[in-house]
Amino acid sequence: MKAERRLAPAGDLRMAEAEDGEARLVRGYAALYNSASEDLGGFTEVIAPGAFRDALGGDTRALINHDANMVLGRTRSGTLRLSEDARGLAVEIDLPETQSARDLRASMARGDVNQMSFGFTVDHDTWDFRDDGTTVRTIHHVGELFDVSVVTFPAYPETEAALRSLEAARPPAPAAPAPSLTLARARLRLAGI
Repeated sequence: MKAERRLAPAGDLRMAEAEDGEARLVRGYAALYNSASEDLGGFTEVIAPGAFRDALGGDTRALINHDANMVLGRTRSGTLRLSEDARGLAVEIDLPETQSARDLRASMARGDVNQMSFGFTVDHDTWDFRDDGTTVRTIHHVGELFDVSVVTFPAYPETEAALRSLEAARPPAPAAPAPSLTLARARLRLAGI
């Protein structure tokens, strides 16, 4: 399965201060349930409640812009905590004392960065091809949750995996009727055969 990435509008992504007044905790949502995505190239996407249930036991990283060189936390070490609630995939990250984390704190404090994204694989999805020409993909079960990322701007670098899924799920077009035997003979006569 190919990894996919999605942006979640997380206007409530925020910093929490420690006792010394220093912001060291990031809280927000990496994914929201029952919330339609932007157009992802011919379809929109909705994540069903409970889609992450089985993926939460894995070793997920918190990154900046999906960059594995800028690690903010990790579930295995306890510096990243993930949970599902009625709203979606809740995230809590204990920021490290690294330059990239300090830069992120400054950007978040200014309001320049306030969104999250997640990298994942899909085990079960359905496609709804509606009469109005729109297509909606519903993700029912996430197979693996690789990362949750604080991101600068919307980016969908892996969307082509979903587009391939869209083509595979699209109902086949009606077959063109086979040419009649009379039409085939007429074509042969025109061709001089």
